[in-house]
Amino acid sequence: MLFDIQQSILISTKALRANKARSFLTMLGIIIGVGAVILIMSLGAGAQSLILDQVKTLGSNTISITPGKSEKNEPPTFVMGVVITTLTYDDLKAIRNKIKNIVGASAYVQSNGTLSWQDNAYDTTINGTTASYLQVEGGNLANGRFFTVDEEENLAKVAVLGSTAKKELFGESDALGQKFKIGKQVFEVIGIMESRGKVAFQDYDDQIIIPIRSAQKLIAGINYLNYIRVRVNSSDNINEVISEITSLIRDQHDIRNQNGQDDDFTVRDAAQAIDMLKSITDALRYFLAAMAALSLLVGGIGIMNIMLISVNERTREIGLRKAVGARNKNISFQFLFEAITLTLIGGLIGIIFGILLSFLASVIINYLGYNWSFKISFSAIILGISVSAIIGLIFGWYPARRASKLSPVNALSYE
Repeated sequence: MLFDIQQSILISTKALRANKARSFLTMLGIIIGVGAVILIMSLGAGAQSLILDQVKTLGSNTISITPGKSEKNEPPTFVMGVVITTLTYDDLKAIRNKIKNIVGASAYVQSNGTLSWQDNAYDTTINGTTASYLQVEGGNLANGRFFTVDEEENLAKVAVLGSTAKKELFGESDALGQKFKIGKQVFEVIGIMESRGKVAFQDYDDQIIIPIRSAQKLIAGINYLNYIRVRVNSSDNINEVISEITSLIRDQHDIRNQNGQDDDFTVRDAAQAIDMLKSITDALRYFLAAMAALSLLVGGIGIMNIMLISVNERTREIGLRKAVGARNKNISFQFLFEAITLTLIGGLIGIIFGILLSFLASVIINYLGYNWSFKISFSAIILGISVSAIIGLIFGWYPARRASKLSPVNALSYE
């Protein structure tokens, strides 16, 4: 029995070596499929780590209030491109005046616009916000000052520039006190932010910050907010503050839950946001991996076709083996071993290929300025090897069975 198995393995190995080019082309679908799965799983893990780390840098004691109702593990509705106008400046003022245990509350209206000064023009993000922005978001001023609550409420045309926006618009010139235009509106530079880089995919350096009422009325022409962010003085008070804010905004919006009315806003703390992001990125990662794995099905069909061709080409060899005593299971094992060997080798090459591509992608992404982690999960490697073996077993079974059923007489007389 052991001798028969050894003979089948030797014959299979010899056949694979004799057709190296065809063997490689047969494995190509498996190589691409497994490599794609490894690459997508790695990129997904890296992206998830980046997003979660960036969100954590904003602070664990933050609460976000977004317009529109969204379920626990769903993204805010406005992220999906839906414009919802339920959150207002009056909601922000109510939070400031009535909620205790908070360091600050800041509202946001964001848009893109063109800045112009003398002969220079520059497109950047316009971040309309409030005087408590630094208390909520962090960051420091390199020069000048931030705007006040009076300037925030009275449509003051003042601006604080991110370091990149300052350099692009004013170059090496002293920007403080200079006047520039956003569209047709003239603003004065009162402060320059220290460089902070990218956090949560937002480039804090490539933006200008203006009072939120000015952003609403003079730039965007709206009377609603994109979102509100609140910083709590202690993590022990987060649940209490969430409950108080929820009740307060329900009163502000005249929502009576006892009548079955749904909230038209969503309140989440940083931990809930992290859980939501993790859930979304996990689902996206596995969905993309499943799509990539479809190429393994194509590779498996290719292996089955090649093995069927191999059975036809080696019919006389099969007849000769049967004539000298080989049994059906010996012939079946021989061709099944060839198919599994092809897929396993292809899977191993695909794993190496996927790891190399993942490493190259991490180098490129880090070069672009993101703190990207190179991550390869052991489970993805085991998955690649296991799927390769299963593909070989499934798609090699039919050709192997067909070869084992050939009659020795007919096989020897086959032309």
